[in-house]
Amino acid sequence: MEKPAASRTALATALMRAAHTRLDPHPLINDPWGDRLVPELVKRAMAPSDAMLDESLMRSQSYANVITRTRYTEDALQAAVTQGVRQYVLIGAGFDSFSLRLPAFAANLQIFEIDFPATQRLKIQRIDACGMALPDSVHFIAADLSQESVAAALARSPFETKQLTFFSWLGVTMYLTREANLATLRSIASCSPAGSEVVFTYLDEGVFQAQSESFRELERRVAAIGEPFLSGFNPAELAASLAACGLDLIEDLNGSEAAARYERGGGHRLGRSLFSHMALARVK
Repeated sequence: MEKPAASRTALATALMRAAHTRLDPHPLINDPWGDRLVPELVKRAMAPSDAMLDESLMRSQSYANVITRTRYTEDALQAAVTQGVRQYVLIGAGFDSFSLRLPAFAANLQIFEIDFPATQRLKIQRIDACGMALPDSVHFIAADLSQESVAAALARSPFETKQLTFFSWLGVTMYLTREANLATLRSIASCSPAGSEVVFTYLDEGVFQAQSESFRELERRVAAIGEPFLSGFNPAELAASLAACGLDLIEDLNGSEAAARYERGGGHRLGRSLFSHMALARVK
């Protein structure tokens, strides 16, 4: 069944990226589009003023991960393009603005955005409202990935299964069961050639057992908006889990490691992600 409304977490993360771009003295990304793609009514439902909304977003426990994962993914994508990647698939694209920003290195990329119909529909409406016309290289694929595989969704588009591809899957795995996550990873490996890559984020499954107060607060918040956490991965077993799906683990960064990589001399307000990891894997 189609979700009745656009993902609230997808809307919030778009606003986090925009707030970071505007307010951080040493921003890691340049993404002003959240302020334009997110409807004003949604913003006012989150906070009564822009200043209060910005403060709330930048204090969120998800903020550091949202910003570092965007930078990490686009760094990895740029490197992959130099190795021959010509297709970029955003799984659960949400209100990611890569298709609007199109950095120079993406000039020859075919871009495929897969997302729930309701979320994708609102995004397309907002792009139209902004007066933006996307190039023919951008393809939207509405799909409920609990009912349809990534490979099947891509088969309904001009996607080429023999072309080196880069996949991003950000801020999604924690809302799916472990079985659904493994099925998606297998599907990625099945529809792209060896050497293709995927960046994805996940929760360390240990936090579900540890149940720190800060994690319980975050868990309650996402459950309250109808998007509860369902699963994570064990970092110690991730390489084996990926190998069984046809993928080699290249890198896995926890929040502290990501913060160390993107430290800007202590001048930013980024902090570090307490629970999330970013992983890069390659199709065997």
